[in-house]
Amino acid sequence: MLILLSPAKTLDMSPAEAGGTLPRMLADTHQLVDHLQQQSVSELGELMSISEKLAELNYERYQSFETDKPAGKAALLAFKGDVYQDLEADDFTEREFAFAERQIRILSGLYGLLRPSDLMQPYRLEMGTRLANDRGNSLYAFWDHRITDLLNEDLAEDGTGLVLNLASKEYFRSIQEDRLNGRILNIHFKENRQGSYRIIPFNAKKARGRMARLITLEGIRTAEPLRELVVNDYVFREDLSEENDWVYVRD
Repeated sequence: MLILLSPAKTLDMSPAEAGGTLPRMLADTHQLVDHLQQQSVSELGELMSISEKLAELNYERYQSFETDKPAGKAALLAFKGDVYQDLEADDFTEREFAFAERQIRILSGLYGLLRPSDLMQPYRLEMGTRLANDRGNSLYAFWDHRITDLLNEDLAEDGTGLVLNLASKEYFRSIQEDRLNGRILNIHFKENRQGSYRIIPFNAKKARGRMARLITLEGIRTAEPLRELVVNDYVFREDLSEENDWVYVRD
């Protein structure tokens, strides 16, 4: 089972243990960096719909981006948004991190598809960004079938034929489902608000991270054991679920 996560805008690039792997789509990453290095501060701000302060930060990030040598921090330790706060990868044992390395994949606007130990440099580039490039007018056009093809390679190595989708819609859209050689199992976390079950985005993000953590700690590699998981008080509801869309609720 491969677990898909979205990245996070919040990063922790403080030093960690040395070592890591090279992202596998660096040639594509460097093409994007070349485009972004040509943008001014104001152009980056408009492109990413961010403040001048954030635009200046990301301008500096891209101008100093290393393209000629390995650099950065392991992706699973660098991301610190809501999902990753509940995933708590910092306290994984060596064995648990090795399991995560095999099972977790992080979708990225800049890097395409990251493994947990892939070294990443600080960046901001959301998958929905409409960045004109040599392949089209969006990152979806840029990545096209490439992320899906690499995911298919990982699926072949994994052998289960199962993708657990814990990513956001924005990021999962980068996967071409009709090209994917496996079953996609979508997970939805809902809670009772005034008599109806609704997705509360902040809570759902944290639950995605917690589910990925529980899967890692318990070494789960197939779908069936997921039915028994209690994820931040969310429990599986078969009556609200469909074959490839499982719903977890809390009251």
